Formats: sequence, structure tokens, C-alpha cells
Amino acid sequence: MLYVTFISQIKVRITFLVIILLNQVIFSQNKTVDSLNILLSKETVKSNKLELLSKIVGIESNTDLKRALVYARQGILLSNEIKDKNWQPKFNEMKGRIHANLLELDSASYHFDKALNEYVAINDKKGQATTYFKIGWVHKKKGELEKAMEVDIKALRLMESINNPIGIAGANNRISEDLSRQERNSESLEYAKKNIEFCLKNKLNEELVYAYTSAGSACIAMNNPQESFFYFDKALSLAKSLGFNPMTLSDFNNNLGNALKRLGKYNEALTSYETSLALAKQTNYKNAINTVTANLGEINLLTGNYKDALLYQLQTVKFQEEDNDLSNLTENYGHISTIYEKLGNYPMALQYQKKARIMRDSTAKIESDKTMSELLTQYETEKKENTIASQKTQLAQQNLVQWLSIGLVCLLLGFLFFGYKSYQTRTKSNQLLAAKNQQNELLLKEIHHRVKNNLELVKSLISLQSAQLEDSVTKDAMIASQNRVQSMGIIHQKLYQGDNLGSIEMKDYFLNLGEGILDTFNADDKVKIECAMDHLELDVDTAVPIGLIVNELLTNALKYAFPDDSKGNISISLSKSNSETLTLNVSDNGIGKIKGLAPKGTGFGSQLVQLLTQQLNGEMKEDNQNGTSVSFHFKLNSAA
Repeated sequence: MLYVTFISQIKVRITFLVIILLNQVIFSQNKTVDSLNILLSKETVKSNKLELLSKIVGIESNTDLKRALVYARQGILLSNEIKDKNWQPKFNEMKGRIHANLLELDSASYHFDKALNEYVAINDKKGQATTYFKIGWVHKKKGELEKAMEVDIKALRLMESINNPIGIAGANNRISEDLSRQERNSESLEYAKKNIEFCLKNKLNEELVYAYTSAGSACIAMNNPQESFFYFDKALSLAKSLGFNPMTLSDFNNNLGNALKRLGKYNEALTSYETSLALAKQTNYKNAINTVTANLGEINLLTGNYKDALLYQLQTVKFQEEDNDLSNLTENYGHISTIYEKLGNYPMALQYQKKARIMRDSTAKIESDKTMSELLTQYETEKKENTIASQKTQLAQQNLVQWLSIGLVCLLLGFLFFGYKSYQTRTKSNQLLAAKNQQNELLLKEIHHRVKNNLELVKSLISLQSAQLEDSVTKDAMIASQNRVQSMGIIHQKLYQGDNLGSIEMKDYFLNLGEGILDTFNADDKVKIECAMDHLELDVDTAVPIGLIVNELLTNALKYAFPDDSKGNISISLSKSNSETLTLNVSDNGIGKIKGLAPKGTGFGSQLVQLLTQQLNGEMKEDNQNGTSVSFHFKLNSAA
């Protein structure tokens, strides 16, 4: 008994020692960030600023995701400003990854989609593949397993096309995980073992860590905890020796805890889970916090500590329901049902058993599993057929090339003379027309750029003036005016930065507008703005008044809907039901309006919204039952 206690004490001390060492690493990283910030403040070349911002985002992503988000946003704004097509997708990919780790899946998908389109535009196949990896992760969190495997196979093909061994290994790890999620566990393990051999052969130590992890996950699913522990222990040991970041080590400690739990070594499993949770909390790694909290609930359930188990499991389900994370809800509903049954609360046990059954039925897709199996089979078949077809094509081409070459030479000689004469006349006229069009486009972009700069100047003057004011009412009015100017400035910025000089993409505009207003009120941490809408472009005459309306409603919500630093969400949607009608909705889950209480503020914002609504020949409706929801219907063709 004394020996067991002594061993437990040693394990606790080792855990704390690991955490202390990691704290020292994080402190060192913070000093590095401070040094990079000093360089950033002194740097005048914008392309060099982007390089520094990228390094800061990489470090902060391992220590504080919220701070990393701020720097990634700066990188996006700066790369858009100077139209750097190489950095734009990289920062969108970084920002999407941070949102994904914070389980803000809609925002993550938005930035991943932007990054993918930007990588395609510059034909960066590696960038496309790494973005597909991250899109696949989001699909898995949403329970969309078929879509996840589809994009993982796309990523594998891209990595093979550029002969990138690290990328090929990474894709194989993800496909092994996809097979495991389909419960094709023996195939998953076989894929993982092949990938271990591939990594060892090519000396890919970092990817070898994940190959061990894939093998361990497959063994867990096959109810072979001893072999699973072997692979997870190898993965964790190698990751530590390679200096992996705390977020990744949190995941690997959690994996090791899962194997120990299935081996019945509950105290050792508890130590691994507690280490994992401590690492996750250090970096605000929400995904790991949710997962480890669930495992702590389960380990307390297994040891008969039902009260603590219930607290952990209820917290886990709350996290997953808030984040719409459907991947493990069925299992956790079942755990809560079991705990209530052990506590003798049978009505609640039945209630959660029903929830588990409903969730399982909604996510179980037999046909989808069949389709996913066909996807991998199709990939393997296509690979073999392409090799055979390529060999046949090469033989046929050798015979055709000789005859085609002779024919082409004759045709080219014939066309050469007539083409040259025609080319001379067309070139002169095309050059004149292209020069005129380019000149007009540059002139129009320059006008939008100057309008944006003038609006920035007005905004700065208002900011300087408001800084001298002491009267809070007047100061609030000046800040509101500053935000109105900013909402118009963003529109002109989008016009001169975009390819279409006649229209604005509204979802991207609303996200930029929302981030600016959140910065003004220092509300990044307490309020989240969501844009639940599709791609929609509007002309400038329509976009400006709608932007001002949304600006007023966002400002009003941030000032009054969430008192005492309470947290909440604001949702913006804009849709076009037909060619003549636009529908706008801005809603929040704040306290709403209290009947009989006089309106706050000067009332100018409300008057401005009414005037702009009339300008667009619209109707406005307001609902204050659950927070505040304001809806508008605009008739475009008859707008004043």
C-alpha cells in the first residue's frame, strides 16, 4: 500500500514538473513575441511586416489562441491592403485554424474556403492540400464523414502530384482516421502501419508521431488496449523529444489516458487526463478542454464517483451543444443516462437515453458509409487504371507524334503568312483599346482609394476631437459618427481592392465591419458576430445605406444588449428572395427592451435607420421577445 502511494506521489510530481517546464517554454515564447512586436513596430516595409506577423501567429497559436486571432486578423488586413496574393491565403488558413481550435466552426469554414480559392488562383497545390486537411477536420467535427474523406483524398492526390512525402504521409494519417470513424478498423490499422513504414523509410519523424497515433486509435477501436498503449506511448515520447507544442501534447496525453483507461489502470489514466487538461487550459485549447472534460467524467463514472462524473459530463454536453459538435454527443448522452441510473434518478436517465437514441439515429447513415467505402476503392482503382492507361497512351503517342509533327509543320507554314498580316492590323487596334480600358479601370480604382483615404482622415479627425471631450454623451456621439464613417470607408476599400469595381460582396463586408466595431468597444472576448448568409454582391448605392443600418444596429446591441460585461451572440443575415427584394435581419440574444423604460441615447441612430429604410423603400419590424431582432424588406427597383 505504501509503495502504491509512493508511486502515485512520484507521478503527480512528474506531472507538475512537466507543466512547470512547459510554463518556462511558454514564458520564453512570450519573450520572443515581445521581441518580434518591437521589430514589427519599427518595420516600414509591409511585406516584411507580413513575415513578422506570420511568426507571431505561429507562436501565439501554441500559447494563446485569442491573441493569435488578433495577429492573424492584422495579417489578413495588411495582405489585402497591399494585394499580396501569396500571403492572403496563408493568413486566411491561419485564422481558420485558430477558429477551428476554438470550435468556432462556421468562422473556420469561411476562412478555409477563402484560403482554398486564393490558393487555386495562384496554383499553389501544397496550400490547397493543407487547407483540404483542415476542411476535412471541420467536416469530422460536424459529423459529415463522407465529405471529410472526400477532401482528404483530394489532398492526397495533390500531395502525390507534387511528390511531397510529408504531405503524402499526412494524408495517409487522415485517411486512416476516416476509415476508423467508419468502423473499418482493420483497414485503418493496415493503412497506419504502412504509413509508419513510409515515415521511417523517408525519415519523417513528425509525421511518424501521427502515424503512431493513427495506429493507436485503430487498436483502441478494435478493443486492443495493450497494443494501443504501445503506439500512443511511442507517439507521446517522440513528440516530447521533438519539442511539440503544448496543444499537441495535450492531445497525446489524452490518447494515452484512453489506452490506460481501457487497460483498467484508472489512477494512471486520471494522471494523463489531468496533465492533458492543464496543458489545454494553458493555451485556451477549447477542443481539448471539451474532450478531456468528457474523459474525466467517464473515469469518475468507472471509479464509482458518480457526483463528480455527472458534473464533468453535463459540462461536456453543454460545450458540445453550444458548439454544435455532434461527433461524440451520442456517447456522452449515454454516459449521463448511466450516471443518473446509478444515482437512482430514473426519469432523468430515461430522458438522456432518449436523447442518445435520437442523436444516434440522426447521425447514422448506412448509405453514406457505403459511399465513403466506394470513395477509397475508387481512388485505389483509378490509381491502377491511370498507370495502365498512361503506358498505353505513351505507346500510341509515339506513333502519332511523328505524323502530327509533319502535318503541323505544313499547316503552320500555311497559316504563318496570313496570320502575320492579320496580327499586324489587330495588334494596333487591340493595344489602343486595352490601354484605354486599363486607364479607365486604374482611374476608377484610384478614385475609390482616395475616397477611402479621405474617409480615414475624417475618422481620425473625429477620433482626435473625441479624445479631447469629457462629456460622455457627446463623446459617444462622436464615436458613433466615427463608426459610420468607417462603415462607408470599408466599402470603398473593398471596391479598389477587388476585381469587380461595380459591386460589394456583403458577407465579407459584414465580417470586416463587425470586427471593426468589436475593436471599438473592446468586445472581442464577450460578443461573437455571426454572418449566416451566402455569397451576395450588391451595387454601391444599395450597399452603403445597408452598411450604415447594420452599423447602427451593431453599435446599439453592443451598447445596451449585454450589460455588466455579459457574453452573447449577434447574428446578421442578408438574402435576395428575388431580383427585386432584399431581406436583412440583425438579431441578438441580449436582454431586449424593457416595456415602459425610456429609450437610451439621443435617438439620432434610430432616426438615421428610419431615413435609410425609406431611401431603400423598405419596411422594418422589431421583435423583443428573446433578445432583440430587427428585420427589413427592401424593394430594390423602386428605391428612392
